Amino acid sequence: MNTGTIELVSFKLCPYVQRSVITLLEKGVVFKRTDIDLANKPGWFLALSPTGKVPLLVVDNKDAIFESAVICEYLDEVTEGSLFPADPKLRALHRSWIEFGSQTLDAIGRYYSAQDKESFSHAEELLRRRFERLEDVIVGPYFAGADFMIVDAVYAPVFRYFDVFNSLIKIDLFKGLAKVEAWRQQLAARQSVIDAVDADFAQALIAFVIRKQSYLSHLLQAGAKGSRFSEVR
Repeated sequence: MNTGTIELVSFKLCPYVQRSVITLLEKGVVFKRTDIDLANKPGWFLALSPTGKVPLLVVDNKDAIFESAVICEYLDEVTEGSLFPADPKLRALHRSWIEFGSQTLDAIGRYYSAQDKESFSHAEELLRRRFERLEDVIVGPYFAGADFMIVDAVYAPVFRYFDVFNSLIKIDLFKGLAKVEAWRQQLAARQSVIDAVDADFAQALIAFVIRKQSYLSHLLQAGAKGSRFSEVR
């Protein structure tokens, strides 16, 4: 099916962009990716985006589709096959867990922005509870079984944060959660997930968090001493 000319306007570190890129790659859509600086948004982008947020999918150089969930569903609908279940109830359940994934990203933002040990520990506890809920619903090896779905594309960027952080400090959020641990490893090994970010993503993410001067920033700075991230500023 002809999807027309596709351009994805993105930001290097955005997890919502990642889920869109993963979906594009899984569906075999040819696209152009244009990264912008969210701190200095270009005028052409603001003219196209009603929300001023990424990702933004520009179709045929004119029609702008925004919000990652909408972008992923659009891509699924205009290409062969589907990354959603055929059954309406199961499809609704997947959409529900996709929303849970978006809320988990918000929780991760609070986790890496927490300014002191108490607020960091609280954010960590809330994240742990979210992953415990996922442990109860994962089928494996992917969320709903053998087939990769859009819900998997949503959680791959969630887990990538901890893959990066875990390269410098010990992360215990998944301890005892066998199904979540197996799922995140399965996602990390998938080619579309690997290709959704640039080779320097980990270093850029570490630098981004360190600049926040949060509690996690200090933990990462300590962990970075003597590591390959020691030149991060």
